[in-house]
Parts: sequence; C-alpha cells; structure tokens
Amino acid sequence: MFRHHRLRICLCVLAIASTDLGASEVESAPEAPAVPAERPALPSRSESMAAELARQLPSTEALRLQAEDEAFVALWRPANVAEPKGLVILLPGAGESADWPRGIGPLRRGLPDYGWHTLSVSLPDSPGLLPPATPEPERELPAEEDGPSETPAADSDPQATPNEAGYLPEETATAPNESTSEAVQAEPAPSTEPDQGPQLVERIDGRIDAALAHARALQPGLIVLLGQGTGGYWAARYLQQLAPEDVRHLLLIQPRQPEGQEEPLAQLVPALKLATGDFFYQNGTAARAEARARLNASRRIQHPAYHQVGLPALIDDRESEQQQLLRRVRGWLDKQP
Repeated sequence: MFRHHRLRICLCVLAIASTDLGASEVESAPEAPAVPAERPALPSRSESMAAELARQLPSTEALRLQAEDEAFVALWRPANVAEPKGLVILLPGAGESADWPRGIGPLRRGLPDYGWHTLSVSLPDSPGLLPPATPEPERELPAEEDGPSETPAADSDPQATPNEAGYLPEETATAPNESTSEAVQAEPAPSTEPDQGPQLVERIDGRIDAALAHARALQPGLIVLLGQGTGGYWAARYLQQLAPEDVRHLLLIQPRQPEGQEEPLAQLVPALKLATGDFFYQNGTAARAEARARLNASRRIQHPAYHQVGLPALIDDRESEQQQLLRRVRGWLDKQP
C-alpha cells in the first residue's frame, strides 16, 4: 500500500513538471512578425479627373483609347456640318483635364459648330504637378505696347481691354472638385504617379500617337494639333521629333515650358516651319517676354507661316472672354489654306 502511494506521488510530480515545461515553451515561442496590409495606390489627379469625365459624359463622347500598355480617356465631338473641315486634337496643360473649363473645354465644344471635329486628350501628371496655366486674372494697369501682334479679322471687339491672362471659364466645369474654389486649383496635390523624366515624355508621346491613330481612322483630311499651357510644349516637341506629314497646323494657347525640359519654346516652335498660330495674353509681363522671344526667333529664320495673336482678357465678362478665344482660333483656322 505504501508503495502504491509513492507511485501516485511520482506520477503527480511528473504531470506538474510536464505542464510547467509546456507553458514555458509557449511563453518563449517568438511571435510571428505582423505583415502590414498593402494599400492600393491612390489614383493620380489626372486619372481622377478623367474617370469623372467618363462617368459624366456618354460613351459616344468619352472614349477609351489605348497607348502602349495603358488606357486613357479622350473626349470626342463630331463636327456639326455636312462637310467637316478637319479634326483638332487638343492637349491640356499640367493639372488640367480634357474638358478644362478655361480654354480647352470651350474650344472642344465650340469648334464643332464651325466645321471641326475635336478630340481632347487626357495627359498624365507631370512630376510635382505644376499649377495649371490658367491663373485668375490680375487687376493691373494696361501694359504698354511690346511689339506687333496679329489679330484675325474674324473678331472685332472694341470693348475688349487688356488684362492678365486668365483662360476662358465655363459654366459647366467637369473636372472633380473644380466648383469649390479657384484658389485651391493653384495649389494642386502632388502627383502619385511615378512619372519622372523620359517615362513621362514616352507616355505623353504614346497618347498623342493613339489620338492621331484614332483621328486617321476617321479620315478627316486635315489634322490640327492644339496645345494649351504645357500641352503646347508637348505638341511642339512631338512634331519636332516625329514630324507627321498629315499634321498641317499647330495652335498654341499661352504655351509654357514644363519643368525639367531644357529646350526653350523660342527655339522649339519656330523651327517647325509649319503653319503656327501662337495665342498669348498681352498684359502678363512674363507671357509678353516669352511671346516676344518666340516672335523674334521666327523672324530670324524667316518662318513662312508663323502668326502671333495677342489676346486681351475680359475679367468682368467671362462669357465674352470665352467667346473671344473661340472666335480668334476659328478665325485663324479659316485663314489657313
């Protein structure tokens, strides 16, 4: 009996020891490292604006074009005449959408009434996303004459008085959050796209390639490339690098050199030697100086068809300002052979 009692004591001791050992092993086991959850990349500003346009507009107007390995949105408007004059491809500036309420939007919607198809292209964000080239007009004294500028006879507006270069506003802004405040637009959020240097240039060239391919499939006869702000620089650079024979005319609306691009517009634009309409707002000091440099460069090489058009801005009548640019661009186009 005593022997059985000792056996039970030994078994109890062994059970307690094994329990303590298992507990210590559990406590000493290293914890598995926590794996952070991957967050999906936020869309860039240009992607957000393009998606909003595609949501708001009918599928016949908001097209999805393919450039290499990425799709993008382009806005199509057919000419409202029986015999169209041609097709205008519009390139917005940095931070602007394909239906930007100043310049690009009014032109893409207005030119079809005068016989032109329009195709407005969404461009990727530039590194750091420069502010849009459409500042609110500054109230300053009229600038003194800085040199000759040509204004097509299609427009005579005796009430127009010079003022700083705001682009034409539109009562139906289509870019997201544009109705909040124009002051906010001057400080856009940084881009989330990894666009740096050559990658950005290749993506922009690819989108222009795709837009031209779509235009050629429609057989418009005449193709015009129009760029606003930094879009004017990308249009001129594309024509310089590839020189497509079926692009006959270049239109620039307050062109601006993008950050990181070394070749100035004064060397790039006049050297193209194709019919060029260079529109700028007269009483912005920097804009006047840059326009003068482009004009002088065109004179030095005796450019055969470079015409510069100085535009006054009407800060108190935005609807008239909007119509003014449309009339001047249409007048220039109608003068071309």
